Amino acid sequence: MGERGDPVEGLDDVDAVTRAVLTASRVLVAVSASSLAEVEDRVTLPQFRMLVVLSSRGATKLVALAELLRVAPSTAMRMADRLIAAGLIDRQTNPHNRRETLLTLTEEGRRIVGSVTARRRRELAAVVERLEPGRRAALIEALTAFNEAGGEPPVPPTDADVPYPLGWADLAAPPQPSDQR
Repeated sequence: MGERGDPVEGLDDVDAVTRAVLTASRVLVAVSASSLAEVEDRVTLPQFRMLVVLSSRGATKLVALAELLRVAPSTAMRMADRLIAAGLIDRQTNPHNRRETLLTLTEEGRRIVGSVTARRRRELAAVVERLEPGRRAALIEALTAFNEAGGEPPVPPTDADVPYPLGWADLAAPPQPSDQR
């Protein structure tokens, strides 16, 4: 097999598919890093993940946020404190349980998530535009199956005015019905 591999030979080879996905992930990570460049002086990647989760879930308890980010509550608290100081999230008392606090995005936090999302979409579109139309259709089919296997919900169309995660499906167990967000 050559350095790049024979695509037909590797069609049913889990290792070949895994290598191809790892290679593609480098492109995606590069696009992600590039899309954060305009806000990197204000927000780190882990902090941006917190903003994205709050954007997609709305008001969320700190403990639930920590679970979703797969970090310790103390780590989530430090991240939240920094984002509060930066004016990107707010802390407020839960109206349903005054012993709890909820974290929400500020308008500036929403603006940053929207701006980074738009830039990421443009950069990905530029890569996709370089593919032949037939390859685009095959990529849609392959990535849709991959996303479904990974449990990632689809991103809404560009004209939909709804927040969505940028590649971080709820990795932790879903909140229980008694869990207030």
